[in-house]
Amino acid sequence: MSFGKKAATALLLVFLLAAALGAAGCSKPEPAQPAAGQGQAPEGQAPAAQDALARVKAAGKLVAGLDDAFPPFGFRNEKNELVGFDIDLGNELAQRLGVKMEWQPTEWSGVIPSLKSKKFDVIWSGMSITEERKKEINFSIPYVAGAQIIITKSDNKSINGRADLAGKVVGTQLGSTGEEAAKRELKNVKELKTFDAFTEAINDLNIGRLDAVVIDDVTANYYLKTQPGAFRIVDDVLSYEPTGIGIRKEDTTLLDAINKELKAMIADGTYAKISERWFGTDMSKHLPQ
Repeated sequence: MSFGKKAATALLLVFLLAAALGAAGCSKPEPAQPAAGQGQAPEGQAPAAQDALARVKAAGKLVAGLDDAFPPFGFRNEKNELVGFDIDLGNELAQRLGVKMEWQPTEWSGVIPSLKSKKFDVIWSGMSITEERKKEINFSIPYVAGAQIIITKSDNKSINGRADLAGKVVGTQLGSTGEEAAKRELKNVKELKTFDAFTEAINDLNIGRLDAVVIDDVTANYYLKTQPGAFRIVDDVLSYEPTGIGIRKEDTTLLDAINKELKAMIADGTYAKISERWFGTDMSKHLPQ
């Protein structure tokens, strides 16, 4: 082979090698596929819903909005410490989820908008489950079976049912289902006064500014226990309302986890111990089966 032919052959080989290398450098690697169940929302489930429980665990805390003047569910003791049935139950559930519980007091009248604007993860404050509220948020399984009732002072013998409240001044909490029940069932009262907290309504009843208070039966029994002889329950139930934990509609994985732990606490007796501490009885016996 002549020198010219050798040179031409070498140049051709160099050209072919460069072309091959260029093609390899321009090829795009195949994207890595996520493992099954990782990084993909299950069919029909929004990414936000998938992330709810993971978000709470990543933050290391479950933030709950509550009314901190609502005994025995959540209130301040003489040392200004937050105590109550919901507090003990919530702290236990958070521990089982592997996170800490953070309680965030809020105005009850705006508690649902605050949840929806993500100021906290859940509403945990003896919240009655109603059809109207279910249009805006989801609820856990009921963890207390409740009712809206009427209480008056123990020495008031003239009020024995809703009909006896005609022309009377009645109090309840603003934004509560007690307010809804009073507006729906008590048409002839002289005035329905609303308060930011039930403690204020009870105080006004005690000093004679109110004739009666519409309140849930659990809270009413707490006041009867802590202030013996001061009040009595009128034998007239205005409405039956189970109590649940409020959760945003999209946070389905968090809802599932909370329901699982509530059921576990009822099954293993933890709920009963906490309930007996605050109510003197196991409230789970009254829950729908």
